[in-house]
Amino acid sequence: MATFPYPLPRTGIGVDVHAYAPEDDPQPLWLGGLHWEGERGLAGHSDGDPVAHAAADALFSAAGVGDLGTHFGTDRPEYAGASGLTLLAEAARIVRDAGFEIGNVAVQLIGNRPKFTPRRDESEAALTQAAGAPVSVSATTSDRLGFTGRGEGIAAVATAVVVSVRQP
Repeated sequence: MATFPYPLPRTGIGVDVHAYAPEDDPQPLWLGGLHWEGERGLAGHSDGDPVAHAAADALFSAAGVGDLGTHFGTDRPEYAGASGLTLLAEAARIVRDAGFEIGNVAVQLIGNRPKFTPRRDESEAALTQAAGAPVSVSATTSDRLGFTGRGEGIAAVATAVVVSVRQP
C-alpha cells in the first residue's frame, strides 16, 4: 500500500429509490429535507426522502463504514418514520466518529415531480446544516423512461468526499 505525506480524499456513492405511497395509504412527501405540501408522498421505513438517504449512504460508502441498511435498516424500529435530515445528521456523526471530515456531498434527484428548482436553495441549506458540510442538489427527469418516467417513484444518486483526519 502506498504511503502519502498527506491524506488522500475518499469518495463514496449512494443510491436511494422510493415508490410513491399507495393512494389508499397517503403519506406526506419529504424530499431534500423539505415537506412538499399537496404532493403525493413516498413509501418507506422512515420518511422516504431519497435525497437525504442517498446523501447519507454516500457518506457511509466514502468512509467505508457500511451503508444505510447497516445503520438505519428496517430492523431498527427506532428509525421508523424518522426524518431524512435526522438520518443524514446521524450519518455525518458516524463518519466523523470514524475519523473522517466531510468535504462535500452532491446529489442528483431523478423524478418528474415536484418541480425542485424553486426550492433548491432551501433544500441545500437544510441538508448542509444536517451534514455539517456543503450539500448540493441537482434534479433531472428520465424523459418518461423507467419507473421515475412513468411517475411510479423518485430516485436519487449521491457522491461524497471525505478525508481522514486521524494521525497515522
